[in-house]
Amino acid sequence: MQRTSAELLHFIFYSIGEVSKSHGDEKLYKLSEMGRDIVFSDRCTIWIFDEAKNVLWTKVSHGVGHIIIKPDNGIVGAAVQNKEALIVNDVYADARFNQDIDRRTGYMTKTMMVIPMIDNKGKVTGAIQVINKKENQDFTTADLNHLNLASTYVSESIHSMLLLKEVDDTQKELVHILSMVGENRSNETGKHVKRVALYTKLLAELYGMDIKEANLICEAAPMHDIGKIAIPDSILQKPGALNDEEWEIMKNHAEIGYEMFKESKGKLLKAAAVIANEHHEKYNGTGYPRGLVGEEIHIYGRIVALVDVFDALNSKRVYKDAWDIEEIFSYIEIQKGKHFDPELAELLLANKDKFMAIHYANRD
Repeated sequence: MQRTSAELLHFIFYSIGEVSKSHGDEKLYKLSEMGRDIVFSDRCTIWIFDEAKNVLWTKVSHGVGHIIIKPDNGIVGAAVQNKEALIVNDVYADARFNQDIDRRTGYMTKTMMVIPMIDNKGKVTGAIQVINKKENQDFTTADLNHLNLASTYVSESIHSMLLLKEVDDTQKELVHILSMVGENRSNETGKHVKRVALYTKLLAELYGMDIKEANLICEAAPMHDIGKIAIPDSILQKPGALNDEEWEIMKNHAEIGYEMFKESKGKLLKAAAVIANEHHEKYNGTGYPRGLVGEEIHIYGRIVALVDVFDALNSKRVYKDAWDIEEIFSYIEIQKGKHFDPELAELLLANKDKFMAIHYANRD
């Protein structure tokens, strides 16, 4: 019982759309439905860790009421304590399993997966737990990977609901959460998308965009690589160079990102669609996916194309070291009119200190 990659992608974005239209308790319930249904399980529980009281409690759950446990209690507690995702396909054979809830409710737990929710500071904020895969099947590693996608979204949503004001513009919330999902699957850090967004806003302002449009492109820029969520981990997280076949698969992420948002009526997601589709185009027409030339490439795509490469070269990755900064500026100079819009490249080179100030303030 598994979805294809296309089916999974459709499920995720349908679910996110449903969640984004809801509020309060309804939103929480839809989050739990997403966690349950993404892996074909019978129940899903979202646990919150209250650090001050040192307890785990159920924010929302299927089939049971409000539950409070110690953070070292049961399989959920073990996952939270060790910051470790767990698959247990015979819970009664596992000494960590707390049978009290089954005894109280009359429900029979057989299989379980738990993923701790961890914020961007490395702190555990709770856990997402699913119980009893349908048709009496065992949970698999593929199920765990799928639940992990949902858990990232759930974690960010819960964090937003508990600690921040609810975002009035659901498009902004959607873009933020989806960018976190994308980062979770790639080797890039959370600071990468933040820097790209800030570089984008700066370059847009230098180009002469008004503050409203500069903010729009800044908010959309974190979605530039969202299509990578559909790229296999074996390719996305490969430490070495990709072979020709892998590279062709990787290049699909631009069009996949576009397909996600192309039907949107909102300005923000329309901008995200353009950026996702065109940020790998090159000014001389040698880019992908469409080989656009010069101003055939939307200005949003041209801006993000430049700042994305600038940040990538200026950052260490598992497969490379950061370049020397003067080498980066020399590369941009050489690539004016080739990879990059020459006017934008000149603006960046004329304002090196401003771009480096963003880099130093937001280092990994």
